[in-house]
Amino acid sequence: MKTALVTGGTRGIGAAIAMALKEAGYQVAANYAGNDEAAARFTEETGIASYKWSIADYDACTDGVGRVEADLGPVDVLVNNAGITRDVMFHKMTPEDWRAVVDVNLNGVFNMTHQVFAGMRSRKFGRIISISSINGQKGQMGQTNYSAAKAGEIGFTKALAQEGARFNVTVNAVCPGYIATDMVMAVPEVVREKIISQIPVGRLGEASEIARSVLFLASDDAGFVTGSTLTVNGGQYFI
Repeated sequence: MKTALVTGGTRGIGAAIAMALKEAGYQVAANYAGNDEAAARFTEETGIASYKWSIADYDACTDGVGRVEADLGPVDVLVNNAGITRDVMFHKMTPEDWRAVVDVNLNGVFNMTHQVFAGMRSRKFGRIISISSINGQKGQMGQTNYSAAKAGEIGFTKALAQEGARFNVTVNAVCPGYIATDMVMAVPEVVREKIISQIPVGRLGEASEIARSVLFLASDDAGFVTGSTLTVNGGQYFI
């Protein structure tokens, strides 16, 4: 049985990914950063173990992945899903706004992947899947920090894929569009309707649709897919 680790895995898209992987037969660990109540509820409802640490802290990642591997065995599939936003127009953005987003959304991908890549390489199997964003592809006003970090994930994916390929370690990215998560559903209806009007399929995406994309990339069937960016946005943006 393969082991999968999902960062930011107890809520939203991450929770959907973790549950889909479990249903597909993986042993799954879900990392989270701060919401103990949500993590406890998630673990109670799904039976998926949750582990708390900040992916922005390299040493915490070393310790956290060590705990996961002690409990479940070596990580075969890493899903870099955790992310934060600190949205503000650039002329008002503080260095703290910039660093917080880059530290989690981009440095966190390095911090986590660095823990598992050598092991995957030596075992001749691995799947690294990073959840980027439509706004890492096209940019978004008020999200200079977030768009830069998410674009960085795509560059990271393309480069590392070339290093992992001959060891059967694939590295891919998924770029969701606007998904019906709690965060999106909490915006005013008029704003939500404006977003939907820009999506050709005429609706928000579902977290389960992102999860199914990850399931494919994690599977043996995707062994010839690496360095790719899978765009899942209802036709809102083509690249």
